[in-house]
Amino acid sequence: MPLSSAKKNSLSDKPVWWFLLCWTIFNAVQSYTLELHADESYYWMYSKFLDWGYFDHPPMVAVFIWLGDHVMHNELGLRLVTVLSSTAALYLLWLILKKYAVQAVPFILVVSGIFIIHIYGFTTTPDAPLFFFTVLFYYLYQKYIDDDSWLLALLLGIVVACLLYSKYHAVLLIFLTLASNIKLLKRPTFWGITVLALILFIPHIVWQVQHGFPSITYHLYDRSASKYNPDNTALYIPGQLLMAGPVIGWFLYYAAFKVKIKDTFIRCLVVNCAGAFIFFLLSTFRGEAQPHWTLIAFAPLAMLSLIYFTQQGSIPGWFYPAAIINVILIVIVRICIMCDFHFVTEVGQIKSYYGFKDWSQKVKAKAGDAYVIMSDGFQDPSKYNYYTNSLRAYSYDSRNYRHTQYDIWDIEEKFQHKRVYFLQDDPNPATTDTIVNRHTHNKWYAEWVDSVRTYQKIDIEPAIQRLTLTNGQQKNVVLTFINPYNYTVNFTNTGAAHPVVLEACFFKGEEMAYVLKAGDLFNNMVLKPGERRQFVFNIKTPPLAKGKYDLMFSIRTTPFFGGKNSRIINTTIQ
Repeated sequence: MPLSSAKKNSLSDKPVWWFLLCWTIFNAVQSYTLELHADESYYWMYSKFLDWGYFDHPPMVAVFIWLGDHVMHNELGLRLVTVLSSTAALYLLWLILKKYAVQAVPFILVVSGIFIIHIYGFTTTPDAPLFFFTVLFYYLYQKYIDDDSWLLALLLGIVVACLLYSKYHAVLLIFLTLASNIKLLKRPTFWGITVLALILFIPHIVWQVQHGFPSITYHLYDRSASKYNPDNTALYIPGQLLMAGPVIGWFLYYAAFKVKIKDTFIRCLVVNCAGAFIFFLLSTFRGEAQPHWTLIAFAPLAMLSLIYFTQQGSIPGWFYPAAIINVILIVIVRICIMCDFHFVTEVGQIKSYYGFKDWSQKVKAKAGDAYVIMSDGFQDPSKYNYYTNSLRAYSYDSRNYRHTQYDIWDIEEKFQHKRVYFLQDDPNPATTDTIVNRHTHNKWYAEWVDSVRTYQKIDIEPAIQRLTLTNGQQKNVVLTFINPYNYTVNFTNTGAAHPVVLEACFFKGEEMAYVLKAGDLFNNMVLKPGERRQFVFNIKTPPLAKGKYDLMFSIRTTPFFGGKNSRIINTTIQ
């Protein structure tokens, strides 16, 4: 007796359901047993200061973490929504591909063989919500192509906003989708989607305006390299092949771009897949393009390769054993990471997963309830905060580093004139403790600092964009100081435990080449909350070789290294 259509669908779905169950359990176990990656702890900090935006990224990752962390405060709790949304995304991919008669076994082998999907099956960074909402977007868009309804438009408007709130890479997905189907412009519902998404995104735009567009400045300018590095381009393609699968990745690319474009949705997938890979390849000419940045291209890559298989009517005989070996290799790597096998866990970024729970407790035992300050890196303070479930560690972002969200949060204000525990990478005569991460063997050298004062948020606005200096020349540069704190700032050194100085720092590349100290008149300045005041800095041409330099103005108090208080002035010494 022939099986009904519903019965056939049920049978074809069973392997996928079993796979999704195993996928969820595997990711949950890995989430529970593995310490946090440095970035995950930073995004946990986001969740403790919920806002419409952050220095580095939009806020969706903070929402994911906030939800899970309220269920349980451990690694699984932080990653819980990511684990569930990853499973949901794979199921949505399966539903999308049913239209193309994709079979369960090839589907399982392909999606479980793409390495980057494994990474974001549990790792909770902005890429996790980005992947989920990308797949949900494709699921709804496939329906919207044939059903131009206001209900689907409403859902797509919400999902597009969620994409934008996940990661700015979503802009590329949106524009590539439109480029693949310009006829969308003729649909009134398309403009409804656009208006709704923009309205929902307004709070983030307002946040950016209020904070001086820090994300745009960071991603478009601060991350750009001063000169082309061919290694970035050379490593890009191998990185993408690895992310697609160490054994079958190359073949997925081949299959994806051999697919026949038979409908609007397939054309959308091709344009998005190719467009994303090409866009980030071109971006290697102005800086590094990290392998995971192309995440939005991997959902189309998986779908296109599977659609190609069905179009061909057969799959090469070698593919099944190769795909199985591919999956086994990935699973072995993940198990080695879970079990802390050192030949794997000592490699690169993987090393940052280990030893910080114990390290945090060692620091806590020394610092007690005092604030802990660490220099140039948001990762370690964030791990300390997570594993002590506190907000008492602070990243002092010096003039040698970059700004982070720590320069926006109000943690700095809370330790002014208090005794703090200061951790550094190098020892000095004031060092009282040496704290070691037992896994990475990294050392931190700690000292106590009494009556701390810092001025990381003081904004210095130079009146010039460029400066040219000749040998023996002096030039006055007008600086406007702005006090954003809710208390008066006094730069006097009279009676202060730690003197404060204003310095003009000349950088050659990433190295500081020379420092000029301002006159003592600077120490007479007092700024009330919100006050703006001008100061004239007399610049004497430093004894440096002729050439181009970056000039920055920095406020420094001992024993710290000085903040990044002004923008860069392009300077030429003739």
